Amino acid sequence: MIRLFINGLAASAGAGLTYLRNVIPHLARRQDVHATVLLSADLRSEFIDYPNISFSEVKRTRGVLERFLFEQTKLKSLLRSSGAQVLLSAGNFALRNSPVPQILLSGNSLYVSDDFYRDVRKRGDYVLWSDTRIKGFFARRSILWADVTLAPSKAFADDLSRWTGKSVLSVYHGFDQELFTSDKTPLPAPIQHQLNDSADTLKLLFVSHYNYYRNFETLIRALPLLQNRLPKKKIKLFVTCDLSSPKNPGSYRSEGAASLVDEMGVRDSVVELGAVPYNLLHHLYRGCQIYVSPAYAETFAHPLVEAMSSGLPVVASDLPVHREICQDAAIYFPRFSPESIVEQILKIHESPELAEKLSRNGLRRAQDFSWSAHVESLVTLAHELLEQGHEHN
Repeated sequence: MIRLFINGLAASAGAGLTYLRNVIPHLARRQDVHATVLLSADLRSEFIDYPNISFSEVKRTRGVLERFLFEQTKLKSLLRSSGAQVLLSAGNFALRNSPVPQILLSGNSLYVSDDFYRDVRKRGDYVLWSDTRIKGFFARRSILWADVTLAPSKAFADDLSRWTGKSVLSVYHGFDQELFTSDKTPLPAPIQHQLNDSADTLKLLFVSHYNYYRNFETLIRALPLLQNRLPKKKIKLFVTCDLSSPKNPGSYRSEGAASLVDEMGVRDSVVELGAVPYNLLHHLYRGCQIYVSPAYAETFAHPLVEAMSSGLPVVASDLPVHREICQDAAIYFPRFSPESIVEQILKIHESPELAEKLSRNGLRRAQDFSWSAHVESLVTLAHELLEQGHEHN
């Protein structure tokens, strides 16, 4: 039996927490693994007791810097006391001079995104620019500290390799179709009403909280152009956020996007649903007709897999990651071109044959993502590191 230590302190919400929720049950089913999971004490209630899984709880750290300092000063003793043979660092930052072989999961594309740095400078958000540069410095050093770094897509792995000069492996994140659609609880009445009230409407969907790199503004600029091309059709863009900064995670300021909605005259077309519980998202996907992602930076894009699994044709920005994940289940557009978004949406809207083809391709492609396969890759890699006899302090 191999003993793993998973540093899950970076998981506070969103993708990090989703990752642990999926990986831990799959590890627990294995008879050849025991895992100790380090997480914030206030998240312990998120997880039931599992066989072969131990939890180590610490007080939640305040921000990335405090977490990084805690890891560098306290993690080694926790590792040694757990008897772990391999460390899995699941939050972009590695432990320097790990006493055991270390696998780093790197999943933040902003550190290597020129588009992001240009965007935040244009917005005058120099605090965020500096903060990202500092974190990027330690993320880059972390890849050099780790024995192996994993990225959730080959495209992002290639970006990291160019950035650091060190080989980075790719292992897809998984997807569980049965779990994703298992909750039959209906959507909250106000959301369902919004969907039902959109008969004879072209219903577009974009699942994301507000941030800069998801490029909401380009999509908003496309809406009046689309309405002009379809004057007899109502257009509705459903977004799973509120364009109000206090209601969004992080420090992203959404006032500019909210003002743009009014400036473009599309207030009636943008439906701000707010955060929709993950277990109910499958109803929302199936209530819409086309999924649109204008993101200019991405590492994997879970919502694209969710959209494909729901049979939605996808229109996505022409990023290598998007092409890798969606393949022939999407059609693509230059990431800052509202006009191109419109052309691609119209292609699907005006061709039921194309919509059906994309839907069929997406249902097939979504089956290629498996949490079981992801965990198998992690365990295999951990065994390989031990067999190679890496020396550590």
